[in-house]
Amino acid sequence: MKLVIIDYGAGNIKSIQFAFKRLGVDAVLSNNADEIKGADKVIFPGVGEASSAMKMLKKSGLDSLIPTLKQPVLGICLGMQLMCLHSEEGDTDGLGIFQTKVKRFSNSVKVPQMGWNVIKDLKSDLFKGIKENEYMYLVHSFYAEHCNETIAATDYEINYASALQHENFYGVQFHPEKSGNEGAKILKNFMNM
Repeated sequence: MKLVIIDYGAGNIKSIQFAFKRLGVDAVLSNNADEIKGADKVIFPGVGEASSAMKMLKKSGLDSLIPTLKQPVLGICLGMQLMCLHSEEGDTDGLGIFQTKVKRFSNSVKVPQMGWNVIKDLKSDLFKGIKENEYMYLVHSFYAEHCNETIAATDYEINYASALQHENFYGVQFHPEKSGNEGAKILKNFMNM
């Protein structure tokens, strides 16, 4: 099975690679369109700021490639947010895969949300074997609003979408690669799709 992690200069790529290595999968880093299209599974990571990450995607043409992918694609953290319609961060238009917008937490809570929080209302095979209210590791200042594609929710100031799914596209706000055994289960579930 060929797993490609999209390498566009805005990723926490090493920790994701190590997480898959622990599962016995060697992930290839690539920004090559043919290699990404030819993968069995694709990871779309992201750490950093939305508008500069979008610029990097546009520069490499990956902004038009990603929405056309037919295999399972998993967006992690900023990767998930960039798959949405729009982000308040840098007033950035996203890839439009998920029909929701990304907003900033207010200053009435500590921003970024950093550390462990629970995911609930789980609605996908991505969460097979994961209990309701399982803890996952998060680091983010922006959140996706609920929509028909919400497959998990988290409370921090408000109740927001901590995971989304549209057809073959999945997104998680938390970092499964940093979420211990339960996070590893989610990555394994993704690989089994």
